[in-house]
Amino acid sequence: MFINISKTETGSNTGSCGALVNYLEKENRMLENLSNSERWFNGRSKNILPHEVRMAIDANIAKLSRADGKFYLINISPSQKEIVFLLERFGEQEAKYQLKEFALKVMDAYAKNFHREGICGQADLLWFAKWEKNRYYGHQDKAVISGQRKRGEMKEGHQFHIQIIVSRKDITNKIKLSPQNTSRGKNKSHSQKLGQFDRRAFKESGELLFDKLFGYDRGLQETFQFSNSVKNGNLQERRQVDRILQFSKGMDELGADRFRELFAGKSQVMDLVADLLSGTSLPSEGMERSLPRRRKKRKAKRLGRS
Repeated sequence: MFINISKTETGSNTGSCGALVNYLEKENRMLENLSNSERWFNGRSKNILPHEVRMAIDANIAKLSRADGKFYLINISPSQKEIVFLLERFGEQEAKYQLKEFALKVMDAYAKNFHREGICGQADLLWFAKWEKNRYYGHQDKAVISGQRKRGEMKEGHQFHIQIIVSRKDITNKIKLSPQNTSRGKNKSHSQKLGQFDRRAFKESGELLFDKLFGYDRGLQETFQFSNSVKNGNLQERRQVDRILQFSKGMDELGADRFRELFAGKSQVMDLVADLLSGTSLPSEGMERSLPRRRKKRKAKRLGRS
């Protein structure tokens, strides 16, 4: 499960959301029969027109300066395996409906992540979502850069996903809510004034919601906690991860539920790894050299003036 928050896919988020709304209408523009167009939805309606989205978001900017972000884009993208699971269980139309219902729960989690008084769920937010069936190659994709694919070509496989535009201000146009404020409550006075947001907790909550809602049996290596440590861990952590991967079959049998049970209360997944590997030796030096090393940034030498 990939859940990401960004400013926008079309440029800055400090002005109108019109360009982003227009961009997210791309699949509708390909339809011959406009009556089959995919409408926008939220917790109040499932039949929202694009101009209504633009007007609502653009008007909800009280006391925001010209340089302030006015909205954010949330991308909910199930993996190929998760989409196949939904299709086999529900069929295409019902899977589409279920994914939209899942989006409402994700936005509940988004709202609660701010820990702000008066912000209890998605009904307290101003947001609009769009379900999309396909993805298309962009200029930054490796296949386009290498010449294997052309920009704008449809990507292979199942690509169901949901794009959400959410206002910086709450539904009352009074409270500022920024997912870029990543204080996680460490600065209490700052958090009371501007709220807080833990991106990691938000991404993990989406994964847990999906598993609970649909009864999805997630393997250990599919979990955000595990993949995040593989990607962002230091050398010692990656050495331990490499050791775990040698026991991948046994770890897959462990399952995500048991993994999370063991993980409870631990600050990092590698704390769990250390417990699981207690009594075992670390990988050999040869194995250590096989792992990619992170380059240290060299500080530029400054020449003193004579």
